[in-house]
Amino acid sequence: MLVLVSAITLVISGIGIMNIMLVTVTERTREIGVRLAVGASAKMILLQFLAEAMMISLSGGALGIAVGVAIPLSVGLFAGHSDTDFTGGDRGGVRVSCLVGLVFGILPANRAARLNPTEALRYE
Repeated sequence: MLVLVSAITLVISGIGIMNIMLVTVTERTREIGVRLAVGASAKMILLQFLAEAMMISLSGGALGIAVGVAIPLSVGLFAGHSDTDFTGGDRGGVRVSCLVGLVFGILPANRAARLNPTEALRYE
């Protein structure tokens, strides 16, 4: 049951990241057109937007890890236990967070990389 809830949460957060990145591509169409017109390759545009999607996802994952560590530590502090042990799941959380950003950032990054420079420069 926990795996199912986690999977649904990851898909919903991934869709949110994809929507944010699609809006970002739409708002920055002229900037992308300028970069393409002065010689930036489609690969560089693709990598830029994938990196942005991964950073958004990573910041959300880092916030989740911080809350996940702070709650047991604060409960242990108030309960008088100082032997709170963490199993290293935070590294897995960071990896999954980056993977979600990468997977759900592909569509907006492709859309940005495939823009026609002349059309993008005319975009209002």
